[in-house]
Amino acid sequence: MESKRVSDSSVVMAVVMEPADANPAGNVHGGVIMKNIDSAAGVVALRHAAGNAVTASIDRLDFHNPVYVGELLFLKAGLNLVGKSSMEIGVRVEAENPRQGQVRHVASAYLTFVALDENKQPAPVPGLILETAAEQRRNGEAISRRNLRLAEKVREKQSRAKGKA
Repeated sequence: MESKRVSDSSVVMAVVMEPADANPAGNVHGGVIMKNIDSAAGVVALRHAAGNAVTASIDRLDFHNPVYVGELLFLKAGLNLVGKSSMEIGVRVEAENPRQGQVRHVASAYLTFVALDENKQPAPVPGLILETAAEQRRNGEAISRRNLRLAEKVREKQSRAKGKA
């Protein structure tokens, strides 16, 4: 299986925020933004794995600014790290007021996807070619996050084992 560049699967999605996406005050629901984050990351995972991939986890998601009806939501998604069958994808969300041209950083999230084969079992994914200093930096940060996630799983497992004893 041949490795792929980050740019081979990166995407930028644009979505117009409509009244159905918002509460009565005109603020777009966080869940709508979360769904779009998951969709953008899913496209990256699908492109890299060249097959089915599912969301395994979403790391911390903070909303920095509101999004309003009529604004454009831009989701910039790309791979940070790949494992044997897993992929960490970073998504940066920006909102643009198309009339004024103002762009605001709305949110950022890191999602882990797992590639699945036809039997819905974890499937191997291509390696990742890091071409730029920014890609190398994001990869190093992703390794740190992965180590934290794995350590947390160990702590959870130990905690459950103590509760059963």
